[in-house]
Amino acid sequence: MSAAVSERGAVVGRIAADPMGLAGLLIVALFVFTALFATWLAPYPPAQIAIDARLEPPTWAHLMGTDQLGRDVFSRVIIGTRIAMEVALFSVAVSIVGGAVLGLLAGYGPRRLDGVLLLVFDAVRSFPTIMLGLALVTVLGPGFETIILVVLLTFIPGYARIVRAQTMSLKHTDFVLAERTLGAGMARVLAVHVLPNVIGPLLILASMDIPVVITVESGMSFLGLGVRPPTPSWGTILNDGYAYIRNTPWVILGGGLPIIVGTIGFTLLGEALRDAFDPKLQGRDG
Repeated sequence: MSAAVSERGAVVGRIAADPMGLAGLLIVALFVFTALFATWLAPYPPAQIAIDARLEPPTWAHLMGTDQLGRDVFSRVIIGTRIAMEVALFSVAVSIVGGAVLGLLAGYGPRRLDGVLLLVFDAVRSFPTIMLGLALVTVLGPGFETIILVVLLTFIPGYARIVRAQTMSLKHTDFVLAERTLGAGMARVLAVHVLPNVIGPLLILASMDIPVVITVESGMSFLGLGVRPPTPSWGTILNDGYAYIRNTPWVILGGGLPIIVGTIGFTLLGEALRDAFDPKLQGRDG
């Protein structure tokens, strides 16, 4: 237990020692903090309409101005952060768990099971994400759950393939063979010896994929296929500001800047995680 804690501390220390990694970590922490305390941070109710204050430019009273209904854009961006983080973190976490389980079974299980799972993975991944999303929206209707289902179907096969490849490369190593010789069952081998060795690559990929999920959610909401109004989402804010972009650009900037900053933050964190888990770079530190 202490070894695992010290290893996690060493990884965080290597990330914090890298200026880019520290910047990514701070940006991600800011987004997560904003999502957790969005209700208290938003100065106005996000759906509060004030027609007499519609399309006002940024002021101290409204830091990002107001939209066509007089709603405070800054408050809607803050609540939209919670929506984006809920969709991204929850769907990526479930994708990691599902992909890890299926990948471990495919890589360590019988060859017939491996073939069936690979066929399913390839069949699901053959559908373009946008086309899959449109098909599911047509069947299930737009909404929060539909976006999560699109993300799960898109990312689980990719994670599962990576875990499968890692598992197949590890199951014939000496320490796994020794454990099996001593009578260890499949569950113990996978949980104790294989899974810890695939967590690092999965975390790196997850950090890189979270901006993709945010973009998918924002894009579907922009098209009216995701989160339904009046629930604020960065995509719906972009949609609200699109018609007024020439005269009142602050609305669309309010919806677009968080997507850009979030993408930069999670990408920098992913790069730092990759370097922190790289054995060659760890060797240089020593």
